[in-house]
Amino acid sequence: MQATRSSVLSTMIAALALFYLGFFPSQAFAVSQGAAFKQAVAEAAAQDKDISAFYKGMGYQGIWTGKKSADKARRSALLKALKNSADHGLPYDRYGVETLTSRLKSARTPRELGQIEVEMSRIFLKYAADIQTGALVPSQIDEHIVRTVPYRNRQSYLVNLEKSSPTGFFKALPPRTKEYNALMKQKLLLEQLLATGGWGGTVNAKKLEPGDSGASVVALRDRLVRMGYLKRNAAKTYDNAMTDAIVRFQADHGLAQDGVAGGGTLGEINVPVQQRLQSVIVAMERERWVNKDRGARHIEVNLTDFSAKIIDNGKVTFSTRSVIGARDEKRQSPEFSDQMEFMVINPSWFVPRSIATGEYLPELQQDPYAVQHLIITDRSGRQVDRANVDFAKYTRQSFPYAMRQPPSRSNALGLVKFMFPNKYNIYLHDTPAKKLFARETRAYSHGCIRLADPFDFAYALLAAQTNDPKGLFQSKLATGKEVQVNLEKPVPVHIIYRTAFADGKGQMQYRRDIYGRDGRIWKALSQAGVEVRAVQG
Repeated sequence: MQATRSSVLSTMIAALALFYLGFFPSQAFAVSQGAAFKQAVAEAAAQDKDISAFYKGMGYQGIWTGKKSADKARRSALLKALKNSADHGLPYDRYGVETLTSRLKSARTPRELGQIEVEMSRIFLKYAADIQTGALVPSQIDEHIVRTVPYRNRQSYLVNLEKSSPTGFFKALPPRTKEYNALMKQKLLLEQLLATGGWGGTVNAKKLEPGDSGASVVALRDRLVRMGYLKRNAAKTYDNAMTDAIVRFQADHGLAQDGVAGGGTLGEINVPVQQRLQSVIVAMERERWVNKDRGARHIEVNLTDFSAKIIDNGKVTFSTRSVIGARDEKRQSPEFSDQMEFMVINPSWFVPRSIATGEYLPELQQDPYAVQHLIITDRSGRQVDRANVDFAKYTRQSFPYAMRQPPSRSNALGLVKFMFPNKYNIYLHDTPAKKLFARETRAYSHGCIRLADPFDFAYALLAAQTNDPKGLFQSKLATGKEVQVNLEKPVPVHIIYRTAFADGKGQMQYRRDIYGRDGRIWKALSQAGVEVRAVQG
C-alpha cells in the first residue's frame, strides 16, 4: 500500500514540478514581487521570528515562488526532498506535500503567492531540522538520553540556501557519515526484503545443534539462506556449513559464538524483518542527534554492544568489553557526550550518596562495623569512629556522613578510572569483578562503564603523549598512591545506544534493546507518522 502511494505521489509531484518550472502563470509571477506580495509575506512571516528576520533582510522578496531560474531550482529541490523524506525514515505527512502542491497549483493572486512563499519556508525549515538533527527531541522520549543535540540556527538554513546551489544544499543536509550511509543502504535492502516476504517462516524449536535433523533444521537452513549467512542447499542436517553460518550470525548479533542455535540465538533469528527495519530507522534518527564532528580521535561506548572503543580517523584502534548500568531505572547508564581530561591511577572510591544511604546505611543500622572496607567521614573529611555513631537514628535524607574506599586492588573502581567530569557522575573505570566480562549480557553497574582491559586502554590513550605509555602508567601504579595523569589533549567521549549499526567492514550488526529505549523511540516516530514500508526493488 505504501509503495503504491509513493509511486502515485512521485508521478504527481514530478508533473507538478514540471508545471511550476515551465508553465506557472507568468502574470502571477510578474506581480509576485510587488507590494501586495511583500505585504502578504510580511504578515505571514510575522508568526515566526526567524522567518520574519530572513525576509526582512531580503526586503520581503521571495526565494521560492518567483520566475527566476534560482527560484525554480529551489522550488524543484524542495519538492523532491519532501517527496523522498520517507527514504530517511522521516514522517512524510508532517510536511504536507499534497496540500502544498495543491496550493501552488491554484495560486493566482500576489497575496496567495506571498502566503505560499512563507509556508514553503516554514516547511523547509521543519524538514531541514528534521533531517539534520532529528525529528524528535530525545529528552522527551527517555530521561536517560541527556544528549545535547547540535541544533543549527534556523535562520542560517534560509540564508545559506539562498546563497547556495539548491541541489548541493539539500544533498548536504543529512548526516554525511559512513554510518548513516550504511543505515540508508540497509533500510532499502530490508524494505525490498519486506516486499518479497522477508526471511520466510520462523524456526519452531527450543534448541538446535550440530547433528540434528528434521523440519526445524530445514526451516533454520532456509532462514539462514534468506539472511545471507548460508548458500542455497538441500541439506536437512545441522552440518558444518550451518554451524559456521550460526557462528557468523551470532557474531553479528552480539551473541556467544558457540555454533549452537540455543534459545537466545533462535530468538534473534526469528526477529522479523519489520522489527529490524524499525531498529535501522531508529538508528538513523539517533545518528541525526549526534550530527557533528566527533573528533579525529574519540572514544565510543555503545551501551547495547557492551563495548568501549578508541577510534582514530574513522578506524577502531582499540576495543574492549564493558559492563554498563543495570536495567533498573535508577541504575541505567545515560547517553551523552563529553571530553575525557585525565585518568586517576590508584583511585579512591567516593561512594555516591544514593548508594551510601540506599545500600550501606541499612547494613550499618544492623551492624555499625559492617562494610569495613569503607571509611566513614564527616563534612570536614575527618574519619568517624563507628563506635560513637548511632546509625539507627538516621534516615536516607538525614544521614550526615560520606563514605570512601581507599586505593586497593579490591577498590570498586579497580586500579584506574578515566574522567570526563560531568554532572551525571559517570566515568570509565577498572573493576575487581572480572568474571562479569565473560557474560553475554553485561548490565550490572550503578551507571558507570567498567572496562575489561583498563590498563591497555590507558596505554592506548597515553601513547599519544609519551613513547613509553606502559612504563609511565606502571610507574605511577607502583606507588600505590592516588595519582592524576592529565591527557595533554582531551579526547571526546560519546556514550551512544545503537541496536543497529555497521561494523568496520560495513556488515550490519544488531543488538538487543537492553533498556527498551529504542522501543520508545520507535513508538514516538510511529506516532509522528513514520511508517515501515515495503518497496519493490
